[in-house]
Amino acid sequence: MGNRKLISSFFGVIALVIIVISAFTCWYTVDQSEQAILITLGNPDPSIIPAGLHFKLPYPIQQVKKLSRETFSLTFGYEETRDSFIQHEKDAKMVTGDENIILADLEVQWRITDPVAYLYNTSDPQRVLYNATSASLRGVIGSSSVDDALTDGRSTIMNDIRDLLTEMVNMYNVGITIVNVNLQDVDLPNEEVSLAFRKVTDAREERNTKINQANRYRNEKVNVALGEKEAIISRAEGQKIERIEGARGDVAKFNAIHKEYANNPNITKQRLILEVLEEILPGAQIYIMEDSSSTVKYLPIDATRGGAR
Repeated sequence: MGNRKLISSFFGVIALVIIVISAFTCWYTVDQSEQAILITLGNPDPSIIPAGLHFKLPYPIQQVKKLSRETFSLTFGYEETRDSFIQHEKDAKMVTGDENIILADLEVQWRITDPVAYLYNTSDPQRVLYNATSASLRGVIGSSSVDDALTDGRSTIMNDIRDLLTEMVNMYNVGITIVNVNLQDVDLPNEEVSLAFRKVTDAREERNTKINQANRYRNEKVNVALGEKEAIISRAEGQKIERIEGARGDVAKFNAIHKEYANNPNITKQRLILEVLEEILPGAQIYIMEDSSSTVKYLPIDATRGGAR
C-alpha cells in the first residue's frame, strides 16, 4: 500500500508539473516591434498574429515563431565593426560597361514582410538576399560607364539596382521587402589610376566650362546683332514710308502746278522763273518794271512781302 501511494503521489506531482508548465506555455505575448505566426503540428498559419496577449495549445501541438518588424541593414563590399571599417575588396571589385575596374560598396535596407516565406521557403534567406544584391550590383555596374559610376550617374545606378534587386527578391519569394539601396564608396582600385581619372574629370569639367562661356558669349553677340538688325530694319521702314509720303506730296504738288500751267501757261512759266531766280539769287532784290511810258515805274516785290531783303 505504501508503494502504491508513493507511486500515485509521484505521478500526481508529475501531472501537476505538466499542468503548470502547460498553463504557463499556453499564454504568450507579441510585442509591437514583433510579428508572430502560429505553427500547428508543423504547419504554419499564414496569418500574422497581432500584438497583445494570446492563447495556444501546449507544445508540441502548437508553437509560436516571432520575428522582428525592424528595418535591417545588409552591407556588400565592406563591413562595419565597432571601431573600424573593413573593405572586402574581392567582393567590391567589379568591371564597368566600358571595361574599367572599380570598387563599389553597397548598403541594402530591408524588412521581413512575410514570416512564413522567410522561415520556410529557404534555409538561409539572408544569404539569398546577399547573392541577389551581388548580382544586381554587378549587373547594373556592368552596363554603366565608369564616368556614370564615379560622377553624376550614381542616383540612376542606385535606382536601377533597387528595381532589379526588388524584382529578384520577389522572384525568389523569401518574404523580404527592399526598403532602400545606398551606393556607398565608388572608387578606382589604386591611387595612381584614381589621380589620373580625377585629372581627366577636371579637364572635362574645364572644357565644359569653356564651352558654356563661349556659348554665352556667342548668344550675347547674336542677341546684340539681332537687336541692331531689328533697329536698322525699323529705321529703314520709317525712311521708306517717309520717302513714299514725300514722293506722294511732290506728285500732288507737280499735278497742281501742271493743272495751273494747263490753265495759263504764261503766268505759270513766269512764276516758275521767278521762283528759280529766287532760289539761285537769294540776296537779290526783285522789282516789277513798267516802261510803257516815258517814265519808268517799278514796284519792289520785297515791300509787298513786308520788308526789303
